[in-house]
Amino acid sequence: MKHIARFLSLLLISFLPVLAQQPAPPPAPAAAPAAPKPAPVARPGDVDSIDHIIAALYDVISGPAGSRDWDRLRSLFIPEARLIPTVRRPDGISYRALTVEEYIARAGANFQQSAFYESEVSRVLEHFGSIAHAFSTYESRHDKAQPPFARGINSIQLFNDGKRWWVVTIFWDSERPESPLPAEYLKGGTKR
Repeated sequence: MKHIARFLSLLLISFLPVLAQQPAPPPAPAAAPAAPKPAPVARPGDVDSIDHIIAALYDVISGPAGSRDWDRLRSLFIPEARLIPTVRRPDGISYRALTVEEYIARAGANFQQSAFYESEVSRVLEHFGSIAHAFSTYESRHDKAQPPFARGINSIQLFNDGKRWWVVTIFWDSERPESPLPAEYLKGGTKR
């Protein structure tokens, strides 16, 4: 009996390295991220030209205190679009990348409480094939009759799929004392 126990012990010890080298079973597959929801159908006049889609962007976020037509905003963007404001922090300047839904959640609460009007005052446009980039200088107001409380530039990337224009990204920065808007972005703008 001693010999059998010793034999089994040696047999087990000799197979431990082999057992240790066996690959672990693969982990269960992670759930795939949810696909972005398709955009609501856009108003044809909002997306038939670069001028119209940029005008629609400013129009849909502007208005008296209250809600906005968020489906109209959604209809302007590709499903994977990002809105990216620059952010001032004590340790420097950073950014925050938001989905359209995250932007709506953040801005919507502010718009419920305060009037907000943003308008384009100048644009520099680059366009090639199915892509375009607009450096759109803006002014923001709480009352249309008052001077702007903020100015800055929206860097807007656009895509045309052959049927309509889509907003891919808006990346923006606000004017501040150490970074005033350059004169070339305050004039009538240029198109290339």
